[in-house]
Amino acid sequence: MSIRRLDPVLVDRIAAGEVIERPAAAVKELVENAIDAGASSIAVTIRAGGRELIRVVDDGIGMSPEDLTLCVERHATSKLPDGDLFAIRSLGFRGEALPSIGSVARLSITTRQRDATQGCALVVEAGAKGAVRPAAAAPGTRIEVSDLFIFTPARLKFLKSDRAEAQAVSDMLRRLAIAHPEVRFSLEGEHAGAFDWPAEPIGSDGHLRRLGRALGRDFPDNAVPVETEREGVRLSGFAGLPTFHRGTSAGVHMAVNGRPVRDKLLLSAVRGAYADVVPSDRHPVLYLDVLCDPAVVDVNVHPAKSEVRFRDPALVRGLVVSSLKAALAGAGHRATTTGGARTLDAFRAVFSGGGFGNGGPATIQRPNFGSVADWRIPEPAMPTQPMQAGFSDLAMPSADARAHLAEPPQDALDRPLGAARAQVHGTYIVAQTRDGMVIVDQHAAHERLVYERLKAERARTGIARQPMLLPEVVELDPVDADRLNAAASDLASLGLVIESFGLGAVLVREAPAAVAGGDLQGIVRDVADALAEHGDAGSLERRLDHVLATMACHNSVRAGRRLRPEEMDALLREMEATPNSGQCNHGRPTYVELKLSDIEKLFGRR
Repeated sequence: MSIRRLDPVLVDRIAAGEVIERPAAAVKELVENAIDAGASSIAVTIRAGGRELIRVVDDGIGMSPEDLTLCVERHATSKLPDGDLFAIRSLGFRGEALPSIGSVARLSITTRQRDATQGCALVVEAGAKGAVRPAAAAPGTRIEVSDLFIFTPARLKFLKSDRAEAQAVSDMLRRLAIAHPEVRFSLEGEHAGAFDWPAEPIGSDGHLRRLGRALGRDFPDNAVPVETEREGVRLSGFAGLPTFHRGTSAGVHMAVNGRPVRDKLLLSAVRGAYADVVPSDRHPVLYLDVLCDPAVVDVNVHPAKSEVRFRDPALVRGLVVSSLKAALAGAGHRATTTGGARTLDAFRAVFSGGGFGNGGPATIQRPNFGSVADWRIPEPAMPTQPMQAGFSDLAMPSADARAHLAEPPQDALDRPLGAARAQVHGTYIVAQTRDGMVIVDQHAAHERLVYERLKAERARTGIARQPMLLPEVVELDPVDADRLNAAASDLASLGLVIESFGLGAVLVREAPAAVAGGDLQGIVRDVADALAEHGDAGSLERRLDHVLATMACHNSVRAGRRLRPEEMDALLREMEATPNSGQCNHGRPTYVELKLSDIEKLFGRR
């Protein structure tokens, strides 16, 4: 069989399969062209998930009749004037989108330049280009794509339901809208989650308002700014607090020079930065834009342009990880504001007691706050004896209960976590603030405090060790014992000095001073489990942090331990001064805050 050239229309349809695999991809290409054209307003309308109709209207610079003729030719573009693929400053550059769409659908383009007296129009059907004709048009460009994939029926079979395709269009448009808050975006269509977001002024406040529309109205109150630059690479955006997380990665938005991407390197960096503060099965919510010289990043990796390749990937990854960690540490003890709302919802559910069922009234359930003996009421603080000791320096508290209510010091009420007022069920500290109350999980909070103290100690001078007067033998599974012995040098840097003690056993000679008095048997076994879980898959720093978290858990104040008033206040003050204390080592919140106005609404006082 002899070799022959493929028909040009067939070539276009093959190419379209790489660029336009679903309606969302077509919308992406058209909207990116509108942004490149300097549009300040972009309106998108779809029907049947984009399969029957896609309409994109913008107020950009428009095209002349000559440009309109060329724009539907393959590899015809205005975005590479000098042909340099290493200086791409626009979202589009291949010149494939319009001819690809025109080869698999009916494509209609109406455009007008701002200084032109009239517009022009062009129709492309099944790759056949019609003549350019005069047309009435507003400044900008209007593109309609109807009957997508009508000329490639096999492609239609791979499309999902209209609802799924419409949601994909909505998600894609939201990503572009997040990256370009200076442009007004609107979307109409069934199942698409219609929206109309006004253009926001360039700046952090405007961008944060756009993020609040796209990522949820609670995001601005639960985000910290990120702004760092290193070696010509700048990182900007907003990162959600660790306790403001979701079940999927849909809330992670990344861009490179304003181009939304789903890049493996950047996603891995985000996971690494949040690994210490977010549960392993949850995902953070954030937006980050990497700004750099186009010469140091290759966006010509895939036809979908969703992946990039950096000249120095280690620099970019390190910048993302360090910037996010610094921003989260700067948030201090802050926890998500939605925790209080969830707590109030839980109270409302208890008080409501449900409705009527089975013909009789529902039973009203009252919350169980325990007996009076379970409550710990602080004594008045003595002004002449200011508290100096830290929480970890205080002795074991007594177990007596106070029968009277003390008035907290007025200055303590103005502290972020307020003044300790009671201990409930030996587990939760209730503190009073000037305009509400705070409920703290004492074990979770102290676990994070010990962990952060150990990390800081390791980074500063190395973790202090305490030799064991009598070395302790820990019997293990032989595999776990071998794993511990293999990591002995790394464990020694954490203050845990072990050596082999025959088959299936290790000998502990030194332990970190912070946990020397704890359950060494349990610590060593949990460390072995931590090494088995992470193995060689994670970085050394991540494995060591996981071991430190295990140690911290064993040495933290346990649930059920009664605390003296000064111990409770000391715990609150140390939380306020410790980074990441708003969540425990497992990513759960350490406290919730309830505003007095919300509590009054709960009891019908407002």
